[in-house]
Formats: sequence, C-alpha cells, structure tokens
Amino acid sequence: MSVELNHTIVHSRDSRESAEFLAHILDVEVGAEWGPFIPIELSNGVTLDFAVIPAESIVSQHYAFLVTEAEFDGIFRRIQDAGITYYADPHRKQPGEINHHDGGRGVYFADPAGHGMEIITRPYGSGAGA
Repeated sequence: MSVELNHTIVHSRDSRESAEFLAHILDVEVGAEWGPFIPIELSNGVTLDFAVIPAESIVSQHYAFLVTEAEFDGIFRRIQDAGITYYADPHRKQPGEINHHDGGRGVYFADPAGHGMEIITRPYGSGAGA
C-alpha cells in the first residue's frame, strides 16, 4: 500500500496573510484561492490549505519542513531580513540561535497565527547527535 499525505488545513486569522508569509519564507508560490482556502504547494505535492477561523479557536500546531542546505541558507536569510524572532529549540528558550541536530541545521519560528514552524536540513535520527 502506498499512503501519502495530500493536504492539510492550516487554521489562520487571515488566510492570505499566513499563506503569503510562509510562501515568502519558503520561496514557494501561493496558489489560487479555492473556496475558503488559500493553498501553497510543497515540492513533494503536499498542499497546505490556509483557512480562516476565529482567532480564539486557533490551536497552535507544529509544521516541520525538510530542506537542502542551500535552501536553508535562503530561508534563514529571509527570516533574518524580515526581523522574525527565531529559536534553536521548540520551547523558545534559545532565541537568536539555530541547532545542529543530526549534523544538519534547524531553526524554529512562528507564523502570523502562532503556529510553530521548523526548518531542518536533516531528518531527526539520521546522523550525528546534537
């Protein structure tokens, strides 16, 4: 059996703002609005469909993106250029730092709705320790 994630809905206060924010950081395109959704498609075909819900109903979720070293450089530069606070850890105890887990690089930051975004260059468990 071949099972693949096709899409997921990302709750937001402003779907356009959240989709454009993440698309800019990841250097991907925002897709055409489809019903209540503003999508961005990732290179593996998974679509993140941003949808508006009341702000008080948004529960922070975690989204991790595996990227190449070169892509990390561009993403990290865009995070810094935008003045976005970033962290080496998901608990936000190491501000202004990146991590080097499994011999790669990783960074955490929040999107406009408060979701935790993570960029990594190596999957966890794939190499040397932190």
